[in-house]
Amino acid sequence: MLVKENDLPYNRIGISVSKKVGNSVIRHRVTRVIREVARLHWEEVRQGHDIVIVARNAAKESDYHEFECAIMHLLKLHHLLEDDSE
Repeated sequence: MLVKENDLPYNRIGISVSKKVGNSVIRHRVTRVIREVARLHWEEVRQGHDIVIVARNAAKESDYHEFECAIMHLLKLHHLLEDDSE
């Protein structure tokens, strides 16, 4: 996950899934799952950031719960959750 402040009152998200992850069906599935996790937890994320999520090769075998745990962990590491104190 790459994060940069954007000085805007909202967040922007980018999802990068390389061809190394798999064929187009697998890449689109990974993208859809990441987008759904982001959508469901969007209200918990601090505003004013550009966030790029880069999927790695292990993502093709992951299920929804593993994606959710990984993304929430990364958001905590970058201090992007609303309830996270700095």
